[in-house]
Amino acid sequence: MTEILKLDDGEQLDFDRATVEQAYDRWAPVYDFVFGGVFSKGRKAAIQATGRVGGRVLEVGVGTGISLPQYAPHLRIFGTDISEAMLRKAKRRVKALGLKNVEDLAVMDAEKLEFPDNSFDVVMAQYVVTAVPNPEAALDEFSRVLRPGGELIILTRISADAGLRRFIERRLQPVVRPLGFRTAEFTWSRYAQWLATTGAMGLVENRPIPPLGHFSLLRIRKTAIAAAA
Repeated sequence: MTEILKLDDGEQLDFDRATVEQAYDRWAPVYDFVFGGVFSKGRKAAIQATGRVGGRVLEVGVGTGISLPQYAPHLRIFGTDISEAMLRKAKRRVKALGLKNVEDLAVMDAEKLEFPDNSFDVVMAQYVVTAVPNPEAALDEFSRVLRPGGELIILTRISADAGLRRFIERRLQPVVRPLGFRTAEFTWSRYAQWLATTGAMGLVENRPIPPLGHFSLLRIRKTAIAAAA
């Protein structure tokens, strides 16, 4: 499925699964080197939040598995990613480090997760929501596979709703699209609208995360009452 993005000047940009898959296949050889240090503080914060919930964890967009060694050994981890090249590196990492708490790693579309409802205590998505063609569809899937009382933990770049930063982000979008990124399409108001329509998910925390404070750690809890209704 392709989402058509329309900028203020009327230019349209398509953003589909093939674009994302190809972009991250290209990133695979250098991803750890380029992003390992840059996103380390956010990654640490997200994993700490996951550890406080405990249980069975789904990491969507597990990539090269850079997060996997940091999870507490009592957690059970299942990782998915759209990129086979990324997952090959993740599987080598799991084998080399003997990570026995990793249940499995599988190629999977974030918008069509192949798990039953209520399968996980935590769904972790690091820098994923703005990289999928249809973010709300992915968020709906995260909610579906999360058990009542569990937490959706998202690391993401939240776009500005207005002002100079909004203008710059929209001008950058055509440049970063081939890299598998989006700069302007997912503002906080869009998250708020999704939360308002689900009826089953409630915001617990929205914390700015380095670098530059343009990223956020979101903790969203699935309420048992709404899930059972």
